[in-house]
Amino acid sequence: MRVLVFHGYLLRGTGSNVYNAELVQALAALGHEVHLLAQEREPEALPWVDAVGEWEDGELRVRVRREPPRVTVYRPPIGRILPVYVADVYEGFDARPLGELSEAEVEGYVARNVAAVRDVVARARPDVALANHLVLGPAILARALGGEEGIPYAVKVHGSALEYAVKPHPRFLPYAREGLAGATGVLVGSRHTAESLWAAVSEPGLRERTRLGPPGVDLRAFRPRAPAEARGDLRELAGVVGAAPAEAVTGSSFDRSTSEVAAALTTVAGAGEAPLVLFVGKLIVAKGVDLLLAAWPLVLARVPEARLVLVGFGAYADGLRRLAGALATGDEETLAELVAAGREQEGGPRAPLAHLRAFLPTRDDAYRAAAARLPERVIWVGRLEHSELARLLPACDAQVVPSTFPEAFGMVAAEAAACGVLPLSAAHSGLAEVSAALAAAVPVPARDWLSFPLGDGAVGAIAEPLVAWLGAPQELRREVREALVATAAARYGWAEVARGVVAAARDELGALSPVPSDNLSAS
Repeated sequence: MRVLVFHGYLLRGTGSNVYNAELVQALAALGHEVHLLAQEREPEALPWVDAVGEWEDGELRVRVRREPPRVTVYRPPIGRILPVYVADVYEGFDARPLGELSEAEVEGYVARNVAAVRDVVARARPDVALANHLVLGPAILARALGGEEGIPYAVKVHGSALEYAVKPHPRFLPYAREGLAGATGVLVGSRHTAESLWAAVSEPGLRERTRLGPPGVDLRAFRPRAPAEARGDLRELAGVVGAAPAEAVTGSSFDRSTSEVAAALTTVAGAGEAPLVLFVGKLIVAKGVDLLLAAWPLVLARVPEARLVLVGFGAYADGLRRLAGALATGDEETLAELVAAGREQEGGPRAPLAHLRAFLPTRDDAYRAAAARLPERVIWVGRLEHSELARLLPACDAQVVPSTFPEAFGMVAAEAAACGVLPLSAAHSGLAEVSAALAAAVPVPARDWLSFPLGDGAVGAIAEPLVAWLGAPQELRREVREALVATAAARYGWAEVARGVVAAARDELGALSPVPSDNLSAS
């Protein structure tokens, strides 16, 4: 079967980028021919890309690298403007939040992509299609696939377009309705996202066409390893990254210094048997990294040798480094400034860091003494490729997902579980559903260690389960790890995700899991 996928963004990094990169590989492994439209700058660098399509003088030209091409990546000529959901910097683009674009700019972007999709359809003759994000991908496919072609398509709602674009900017509702109206099936990662979608978009029959379609985990890459093997693989990864050519500095948020990343990985690998706790994600205010940094001295006070490993990139990276420095030195003026600025750091409506503000007055002498060790107990890795993360994660003991904003699904938590690493997530949205599914499988003493309530007590609520897990008896830790690995393998394999996408596009909704009736029934 020939499958067309419209993504419109990069194919590495985090979130929907990783989803689409993994999805198309899974589709190809199942024997499908995949045609993916994205804005990846160097698709040839991805080993699973067999052909690349670009437009030269208005004409689509395809360069085939391997025969037969199972995956072809096309880069539509959209010009300089790249609509995004959260402000960021992308090489070669003027990346701007959707809410800041004029109607003419939005329509121009849509029109250029519609023309590109039609060119791909004329060449590839796909049988089914998938649109990612609530806007603007579904509307693009609705316009491009209509008429005599009648190619059925499904929609995958990731959450970011819904929460950052459609809900705060109702002028995008018509685009959402246009795209959903023609979709055979609508996939969501969680009950939370389904309810948020249904409340925001009143489209006839939408509930009946909505099915669970969470992201998946590459179980071949994300797997448990013995401690010695994991640390050895990490040292090898550090060498590989360090030996790679220096990456060009473009001003993009995706820039990284390979030498600095290699040095950080070497530091992690050299930590011996010290417990490692990991954060992976965008370094933006909404991810709640401020709460994790504030919690780390509470962990250090009781587990002094532990290390916090931060993997990610984003607009708030400098703010987080300032926060760590201010906590270490007791710089109250800088702490007050960062708390007050809050979400202004992302260009959105002003929202102070309320949970951090509630915690700061509770610091005592023991906390301040532990906080002074933050510079030597926090390792800033920077951006890792997804394949590189798969080699770091098994060396860790726990991973924290402290997001303060709704998440469609906890993919990073599922990947941690597949590696036998305890995932501690904020107890809300799609994160809570993943935590509930995992908690139901682990021994009773560990069930409260997989999630924490988000509120003014969040800093302490992050620290307590981490300390308990790091100090738990080895037999209990072994049982928990085995349960996490088995549950992740049974629920989150990419092959099943890919089959679900095809079923949703072919209107075979009876083969897919319905949205559970309440927020915890996914367990």
